[in-house]
Amino acid sequence: MNETQLKAFKRQVREEIESLRGTLAGLAENTGPVEPDVAIGRLSRLDTMLNQGINEGAIARGRIRIRKLEAALQRVDDDGEFGICLECGMPIPLARLLAIPECIVCVDCAV
Repeated sequence: MNETQLKAFKRQVREEIESLRGTLAGLAENTGPVEPDVAIGRLSRLDTMLNQGINEGAIARGRIRIRKLEAALQRVDDDGEFGICLECGMPIPLARLLAIPECIVCVDCAV
């Protein structure tokens, strides 16, 4: 990966991290406690609680993804072997790194 590609890669990963943080903030707003309200029915309250569970799962997955993306940025800066498959030692194709920035193995080794 040349210097221009590396800068573009880092910019893309940083933008994805910021986008995820914004999404997670929006989801977090919808996960507060469900107040027992007479105005909404029991089924509506159950539906709200189900949606909260879904949002909480999405938040957990988003936080994990952010940590993986941050680790990828760290490897770019710290590791002279960024973009090299940890299994076989061959270069990971740029297209794969752009699609899955946190990947640490090539397609062949991922299977």
